[in-house]
Amino acid sequence: MNAPSDIFRKLMDFAYAGHCLITDDTLEPLIRHADQYEVLGVVQLCCQYILDHLSPENCLGMLRFARHYFCVELERRGRRFVRFNFGEVLKCGDGGKEFERLPVEDVIEILGDDDLNVRSEEAVFEAVQKWVEHDIAGRAHHLPDLLKVVRMGNLSAEYLTYSVLQWPPIDADNECKSLIGDVFKLMDSAPKDATLGHHPQLRPRVPHDILFAVGGWTAGSPTNFIETYDTRADRWLLSRDNDLVPRAYHGICTLDGLIYMIGGFDGNEHFNTVRCFDPATHLWKDCACMYYPRCYVSVAVHGGRIYAMGGYNGRIRMSSAERYDPQVNQWQQIQPMQRQRSDASAAALDDKIYIVGGFNGTEVMNSAEVYDTLTNQWSFIPHMISARSGVSLVAFKDTLYALGGFNGFTRLTSGEKYSPNFHHHCSSSNNNNSIGGGGLGVGGEWVQIAEMFSPRSNFATVILDEYIFVIGGFNAGSTTINYVECYDSEANEWFDAAPMNLNRSALSACVISGLQNAKDYSLLGRSVSELGQGASGCQAQQDTITAATTTPAP
Repeated sequence: MNAPSDIFRKLMDFAYAGHCLITDDTLEPLIRHADQYEVLGVVQLCCQYILDHLSPENCLGMLRFARHYFCVELERRGRRFVRFNFGEVLKCGDGGKEFERLPVEDVIEILGDDDLNVRSEEAVFEAVQKWVEHDIAGRAHHLPDLLKVVRMGNLSAEYLTYSVLQWPPIDADNECKSLIGDVFKLMDSAPKDATLGHHPQLRPRVPHDILFAVGGWTAGSPTNFIETYDTRADRWLLSRDNDLVPRAYHGICTLDGLIYMIGGFDGNEHFNTVRCFDPATHLWKDCACMYYPRCYVSVAVHGGRIYAMGGYNGRIRMSSAERYDPQVNQWQQIQPMQRQRSDASAAALDDKIYIVGGFNGTEVMNSAEVYDTLTNQWSFIPHMISARSGVSLVAFKDTLYALGGFNGFTRLTSGEKYSPNFHHHCSSSNNNNSIGGGGLGVGGEWVQIAEMFSPRSNFATVILDEYIFVIGGFNAGSTTINYVECYDSEANEWFDAAPMNLNRSALSACVISGLQNAKDYSLLGRSVSELGQGASGCQAQQDTITAATTTPAP
């Protein structure tokens, strides 16, 4: 088969110049003829072009393409893209049509993968329905094999009864009904213990997003414990990666797939140190120190840099702020805040960093400020409805949420939200946000949201599965708790989630997405003996920590 002149010219360009221009129109004939003439360099360029242009619309087609031309690395990375973006693949028109055209072997391989990124197993069954209904007459006989890769034990009994069993192709198939009947028996008879996660019909998927809860204060002393939360199993797991000094009242953030632990307190020392954890390698390393020790520090990430603001250095509450550039491993001081703040909380939204509440050494504060990263200036925004120290601030869907905290008298269940992009002028007399005698507000007002079930301060907050999770903290009686709740901002409702193994406050938490070794941090990555440790094993290890028990002033 002779190559067309334009394709032959591109092959010659590569032979003489080491490069050639690839477009969507020339991709397939170019890789076909490069493969024919064994011009491996052009094949590699075409594979890279495909990887650079992968999308939910074309990824399944590209997989067939990669397999046909024996592009092993392209196929491996393409499969990973499909796993991580499976929901989007099915939703988009082209991707959904490509899925319907797959052979049954590919459907079984994709749906049976532990790493398939789906928020619920219902989505997997609906994918089976979509594929079968494209050609019921020709595909219904594959249903028994397809049902074996649906984790039916993770579907509710109601869904199995009314959505699965009553689907006509299954209702007409005795083998399918027998398979589902076996699942019902298993769900009724299986022991309620850690071994459930390893049964083929009950095992959860490996989550795409891993929640890490690090350090904190428990049983009168700081801890070095790390727990990870498997959202697919609704289960907290003790981490093996506890190679750090016990500390509490620190900051945590993620940047480029790494976890940074900033400042804090170990019962004796107020830290200016920074440690970095790589979850892909399970290794900790030291980073450049901050200019100042900071416990009760507020931390945010913006533009590839980490911001550390305020806090307590063992003597005073600070207004100073600094930022870290991991590319050069250096901290740089920035403009100080308008107010001294320890035990406040910060979050980044658009090109700005917001900080709310805290304690200034005299009073618990309800004031809030915003830092413009482009001008290096702080400005006040409207005060919160409640004064809050030990508060958590989180940015979610263009809105800031200030949750919980201590108002000087009691721990709070209340929360409030603020939308900075809701612009109107706010008078300084109404909001007490004047700067140097006058000023304009930069957003709307704070608005109350539904209250949490448990009062809490000095807790951790993350965004996971489109919910706001609140984790641990002090409750109304100044007791550390392990309770976890999640907030649905659309419904304005709170829901319970599985509690941590360890009661603790003054912890920090973050989420890492798309880890290639996410299984290491999930239920499926643990042996039955490890899962059996639970809270008792956690507490036994905590009893060995001999750090001092002095709690720092806020």
